[in-house]
Amino acid sequence: MCWNTSSAFTPVALALRGPATRKIVRTLGDAAHLLINDWPSDDGEEYVSAVKACVDAISGKIDPERFREALLRAADEAGIAALTVVQQRVVERRPDLLSGAPA
Repeated sequence: MCWNTSSAFTPVALALRGPATRKIVRTLGDAAHLLINDWPSDDGEEYVSAVKACVDAISGKIDPERFREALLRAADEAGIAALTVVQQRVVERRPDLLSGAPA
């Protein structure tokens, strides 16, 4: 079981209503917690599919990216804005390259 595999899928930022307004889902554990505790509605078809896909991804039956797709469909169904979180790599700044001077 892979509850907290941080590299399991591309992180998603969700804009919810209410006290927990913004959430970043990075792991299957984050997703399970969000779906159970913070989701605004528990009766949509896509929501139910996302919960099932989360369980399937945690148990290794489906790829975590496939779960992510189900989560995005559920967010769309619930009217929740979703953004892909892109992590930037830190690039070393080299003063010699910035000035145009040979190294």
